[in-house]
Amino acid sequence: MIRPITHDDEAEWRRLWTGYLTFYNSSVGEDVYQTTFARLLSDDPNAPRGRLAVVGDKPVGLVHYFYHPHAWKIAPVCYLQDLFADPEVRGQGIGRKLIETVYHLAEEHGAANVYWTTQHFNETARQLYDRIATLTPFIKYQHDL
Repeated sequence: MIRPITHDDEAEWRRLWTGYLTFYNSSVGEDVYQTTFARLLSDDPNAPRGRLAVVGDKPVGLVHYFYHPHAWKIAPVCYLQDLFADPEVRGQGIGRKLIETVYHLAEEHGAANVYWTTQHFNETARQLYDRIATLTPFIKYQHDL
């Protein structure tokens, strides 16, 4: 089952997001954990949104996404920012279900498309992405402030 994140999910959400960050050799401070969780529960239309994949009563995967305007489109677009499934449930369709849920929600929201980035070494996930989306030729650049 895929469902919205609730106040009661903070510990499991934190565990899953920590797993995601660890996979990408990243970490964030406590203030970011608290702020991000509060944003996920917010009614602010510009805040990130999130869903959990639950098997039985245990959250086993998460997705974060948000909508934003696009200069080339009238409709908003949806950025799928974070996607993670516990290692023990990988290969069971959890990632696909989370992405397809975002597709459905974005369509309901009137978004023109859903897009995301991943690192080139994420070969296992890219096998899924290649089946359910189109790889674009864009390369990401970033300048930290």
